[in-house]
Order: sequence, then C-alpha cells, then structure tokens
Amino acid sequence: MKIGIVGSGNIVRTCLDAIAQIPSISCEAVVVRESSRAKGESLVKEFGINKLYTDYAAFLSDPTIDIVYIGITNNLHYEYTLAALNANKHVICEKPFTSNYAELLTLSALARKNNLFLFEAITTLYSPNVQFIQENISKLGDIKLVQCNYSQYSSRYSQYLAGTVLPAFDPAMSGGALYDINIYNLHFTCALFGAPLSVAYHANIGFNGIDTSGVLLLTYADFIAVCCGAKDSQSPSHATVQGTKGYLKLTSAPNTANSVECCFDNELSIVDNNKYENHMVYEFMNFETMLMQNDYTRCYKNLDHSLIVLNVLNEARKQAGIHFLSDNTCHITS
Repeated sequence: MKIGIVGSGNIVRTCLDAIAQIPSISCEAVVVRESSRAKGESLVKEFGINKLYTDYAAFLSDPTIDIVYIGITNNLHYEYTLAALNANKHVICEKPFTSNYAELLTLSALARKNNLFLFEAITTLYSPNVQFIQENISKLGDIKLVQCNYSQYSSRYSQYLAGTVLPAFDPAMSGGALYDINIYNLHFTCALFGAPLSVAYHANIGFNGIDTSGVLLLTYADFIAVCCGAKDSQSPSHATVQGTKGYLKLTSAPNTANSVECCFDNELSIVDNNKYENHMVYEFMNFETMLMQNDYTRCYKNLDHSLIVLNVLNEARKQAGIHFLSDNTCHITS
C-alpha cells in the first residue's frame, strides 16, 4: 500500500515511524504548504520518501498514491478529505474526523457513493488491548459504571494563559480538550457500548470560549459512563469498565492502551498484547488489510461508529456553548 501524506507536524512524524515498521506499506509522497517546504524536505530525507509536493491538486493527481493520510489541523480535515474523495482517492483522516456531524455525513455519503475507503485514524479502535476488553467484557456480568480519564497538562497551555492561542486551544481551528483528548475516551466507550441514550458535557471554558478540560457524562439503559479529559491539568489516565463480577481497566489513556488490569471474581491479572511501542502501527496494519481485501463492510461499520462519536461531540459542544468557526458554514445537527 502506497500512502501520500498531507502535513508535516508531530503526528505525521509518528505516522511515518509507524509506516516504516510495516514492510508492505510505504510513503510515496508528502504535501506541505510552501512555507513548510523545509520541514517537508527534512521528512523526505529522513524517511526516504520519493516525492515532495507543495500543491495539493498536483499531489492528488499522482497515480502512484493508493490512499491519502490527512494529518493537519482539525479545521481543515473536512476540506482536504472532500477534495481527496472527489479526486477518487481513499482517505485516512486524523481524529477528530471533522469539526461537526454534518461535515462527516457529507464525507460518509460521498465515500459510499463512490465506493471509496474512508477511515478515521483513531488508534483506540485497533488496539489489541482494547480488543481484549471487547472479547472479555461479558465476564464482568452486568455493567454498572464506566470511568475514563485522559488528562495531560498541555505544553501549549502556559502560552494560552499568557494570551498566545495555538491551534490546540483555538475554536477557529476546532481545538479544545473534548476534540483533542477526551475524544479517545468517547471512542473507547462507544466502541464497547454504541450510542448513549443521553449526553451531558460540563466544561471548564477558557477566555476565548474553548474548553480546556471537561467531564462528559454518557447515559446508557443500565449504566453511566464518565469521560474526563483535561489539557489544563494532569492525573493518572485510565479507562475502567466495572461490572457485578469484576472490572477491566486500561492502565493508560485509551489512545495508547498500554495494558489491561483484569479482575474477575477478585482474581487479579495483567494482560498486554501490544507488540509495538508506536501505537499507530496497528491501525495502519488494519487499514492495509481492509484495503487489500476490499473489506468495505468493516470500513463502513467503523465509519458508522465515527458518526456516532461526532454526533455526541456535536451535542456536547452545544451544551457547553463551544462554537467553532466551521459552524458558520456547516449547520450542526444533533
């Protein structure tokens, strides 16, 4: 599988490191803005990439690219994914898929109409340790409570407090704690239990209207899920599913899913099925498998899952009064 990569930020570097560990996948080209040409040239040299583009249309017309990976700021995900799909390219888009639900509905319909693969790059869905929880959750008996906390003091928060707003805290770029960090807790919960019956989001709102941290409460028929996410403070991160016969606990944030602490009938054990330090390796292996096997059924099932997540994010933002610039041109639905 030959990938074309959009962007040159830290997530792209992690992506390239993951791809380098999978012999059957290669990066054919990178496209960056003209102002980022030096960063692009550095990536090309370091990772042995064949081509560097600064024109997105020319990049999309490259016939050697099988699939496009979009690793740029959140607010540009929709525009760049739409252009790639219209160019008849399969797409992997970084999380959050889009700024709002209506945008993802448009992309989903276009991908299905044109028989194209469209993936959200959310590592949680493809983690072997999360899959272990999915396979063993029935051993917990009746589920009573889900607790997730991904809190990490952002290196950009001090600058934010000083009045310098970088993309992670910029509503014009679809930033904030919910979309950047708490989204992993939401993906974890919805992957296990589907769409909640109701949503409530209680956020700490910064001076420019963005959420710097918050608690997302998801109500299901027989239990409650609590998803905490913070970029303005830190704590141990975990994701725990509690039942009448025990619990299963990710011992890290659900994006890396480092290991699982298992308690069944008061007997404790630790399971770790990870083989790669780079947590992006598994998602790219899965993307390649689906692409090579023409497994649109699985792809679109995961796409439906992403739609559930975006719908929850929409509702949570509305409740907290968080407005993105993209909302001005694309109506939010609940």
